Amino acid sequence: MSTLVDLPLIAKGKVREMYALDERLLMVASDRISTYDAVHPTLIPDKGKVLTGLSVFWFGMTKQIVANHLISATEGVPAEVRGRALVVRKLRMLPVECVVRGHLTGSGWKDYQATGRVSGIELPAGLQESELLGEPIFTPSTKADAGHDEAIDFDQATKLVGDRALMERVRDVSIELYSFAAEHARGRGVILADTKFELGLDEDDELVIGDEVLTPDSSRYWPAEDFQVGRGQPSFDKQYVRDWAAGSGWDKRPPAPEIPGDVVAGTRARYVEAYELIAGEPFAAWLERTDPDTR
Repeated sequence: MSTLVDLPLIAKGKVREMYALDERLLMVASDRISTYDAVHPTLIPDKGKVLTGLSVFWFGMTKQIVANHLISATEGVPAEVRGRALVVRKLRMLPVECVVRGHLTGSGWKDYQATGRVSGIELPAGLQESELLGEPIFTPSTKADAGHDEAIDFDQATKLVGDRALMERVRDVSIELYSFAAEHARGRGVILADTKFELGLDEDDELVIGDEVLTPDSSRYWPAEDFQVGRGQPSFDKQYVRDWAAGSGWDKRPPAPEIPGDVVAGTRARYVEAYELIAGEPFAAWLERTDPDTR
């Protein structure tokens, strides 16, 4: 079997690396974490494995809604990255981020406060922070090579994609994925406030979901028992690190500072708890299934 150093590196992002693997790709999730568009030098142990394990869980749960790019989490995966890497199909990715919001929070809340709209969608007056919307809304954004993605409306997304019928399909699939996942999560005591999908086309021009899906890095998950309208919510994502960074005195410009050990431990615990609640099994079960020494 190939080792990672044998494979050509195609791309490296803030969290992931992509390697060429014959006619397929190897997608590796690291333990890196970023805030304010800067990657911290401190790793969060097992973060990449949580992202990968949850993506596999959701790919399996949602394949009746839309096809996905997953081929295997074990076969063809080099031993040194088992548990944090997937063999996937190559896709022609669409040039938009597919964001679906079920609650009014984050940048959507800021836009609503300023304009009464989110990505061109007019919402009722008088909504509060974190409030459940009457129905999920599709609020696409650009894909920025550097810096922040920018929110756009449906017509702007259609221009980027160049096919209105395809964009309508993307919107409908994204909302269906979110609605399915939100119902599942709610049954596990977790609120899925919003999420981001990346979709592409395969060699037959069929719509396929790629990248990661419904992880704590691409989604806002809140504990249902602590939910309260009118304020920000505790969450199972990197908000814990972001809150620490905001109060650390760092000016939010690179280089990002080291993260203290207690914040690292607290962040890891939140990621692992998200896996266990949503997948309904101990995180150790995912580690065992992908451990090369047990296969």
